[in-house]
Formats: sequence, structure tokens, C-alpha cells
Amino acid sequence: GQKYFFGSLRLQKDVRRAVELWTEAAELGSIQALCNLGIAYHHGEGVQQDTVKGVEFFERAAMQGHAQSRHNLANWEVQKGNNDRAVRHLLISAKMGDDNSVDNIKRAFEAGFATKDQYAKALKGYQDAVEETKSHDRDEAKAYRSV
Repeated sequence: GQKYFFGSLRLQKDVRRAVELWTEAAELGSIQALCNLGIAYHHGEGVQQDTVKGVEFFERAAMQGHAQSRHNLANWEVQKGNNDRAVRHLLISAKMGDDNSVDNIKRAFEAGFATKDQYAKALKGYQDAVEETKSHDRDEAKAYRSV
């Protein structure tokens, strides 16, 4: 779906085809496809814009552990003026290793919407998540790709 959405790998850009493929992938269990569908519906890309449906896709993906979808739910809550709910979503996604959520919690703290304790928990959770994913093999692979 991504390749059709962006028109890469010499494929002609076809957002509707991308949505079809993401729908099929979501039915097969892909949580990234759920997030992609959420974005498509939220912005009306390849489908008629339906923000509620987009949020439903984000919720389904977030409940299965998709950090970006959880982050997107936080953005939705901010738009609705639900800053407390937004901060809770950001805390969860930061603890899943989403660096954008840490940045947004920092901004929420600076604006007075998040507490110092919440910001500290987000930082600690993010650092723990990043530490969990470190391994010698990953470092070797990263070094190999940069050559």
C-alpha cells in the first residue's frame, strides 16, 4: 500500500489502490495498515474524509500496541480540547518508544497541560523502551548499513 500511496518503486501513485491494500492487510491483522487507514480517513486521502472512522482505526491499532496510532489519538484529543486525555495517550506512546510523544509531552509541560512528574515518567519510559531494543546485533546491522 505504501508504494502505491507514494508512487515509489516505479509504481504510479494510486491512493485508492493503497487504501484497498491497507484494508486487506488490516483484515489480515496488520496494525500498521490500521494506522495507515486512520490517516487516510482522517485526511480524506483516497477515501471520503471521515474523521470519526479515522479515529476508530487509530483506536484499533493503539489497542494492539501501535505507538504512532496512540500518538495520533493524542493529537485528536488536543484538537477536541481534551488535554488530560491527550497527555495520557502521549505517556503510553512515549513508554512504547515514540520520540515524537516525548517531544509533545515536553511542549504540554511547558504550556502547563502536563505535570513535571508526567514529563519525567514519559522520559523514563521512553529511555527504558529504547534501552530494551538495544542489542549488539542491531548495532552491527546499523554499522553495516551505513558503510
